[in-house]
Amino acid sequence: MKITWLGHASFRLEIEDQVLLIDPWFTGNPMFPEGREDEATDGATAILLTHGHGDHSNDAVRLAKSLSVPLVGIYDLMSHWETKQGIATVGFNKGGTVRLGAVAVTMVNAVHSSSIAGTDGPVYAGAEAGFMIAGEGHTIYVSGDTDVMADMKIFNDLHAPDIGILAAGGHFTMDMKRAAYAAKTFFDFKTVIPCHYKTFPLLEQSAEALRAALPGVDVIEPEVLTPIAFIRSD
Repeated sequence: MKITWLGHASFRLEIEDQVLLIDPWFTGNPMFPEGREDEATDGATAILLTHGHGDHSNDAVRLAKSLSVPLVGIYDLMSHWETKQGIATVGFNKGGTVRLGAVAVTMVNAVHSSSIAGTDGPVYAGAEAGFMIAGEGHTIYVSGDTDVMADMKIFNDLHAPDIGILAAGGHFTMDMKRAAYAAKTFFDFKTVIPCHYKTFPLLEQSAEALRAALPGVDVIEPEVLTPIAFIRSD
């Protein structure tokens, strides 16, 4: 299994028989190097979206069309795009689980907001969410954009994720201190990968506070387009 950061909150996940793009944002992403989109998207089988904000979804429809893969996310937004854009989607909702080949994806709650740009301002885009992604003996919690929630205890009770991909840049999401609180209070992660940081000056630039607060957890500050490999554990 390989997890590759694509900058900001975007990831490529190679797991079981799937290559999943999570919130892929290339156009205007200051962290993603020009000319390497083909490398990042090669072999993609589906695109997962946590919510509608542009730094997560601006490239989603374009990529779904060019790669001929389905968009997977909240029912409201998926239904809208399937009707208006003529693309394949998998729409579901919080608490629901869908199968993508040999991978199970469960949608879980997040606390944020969700909209897409409209001609007269932001347009409601269904609710924000996170994902539990299970395969190869691992369960990965993708927090999406969120603050700390007591719901996280339930997530751990039901899914016991060993890997956490946590939005931790502050201002729009948890900062490193709050992400560390969430990780040590509600979860038993072996590995934590921070995201939604470094992209802009108003976001946190280092994960050192997260690492310092989580002794015994492998806190990995990812490098763009550098895969992080995990051994199959089932």
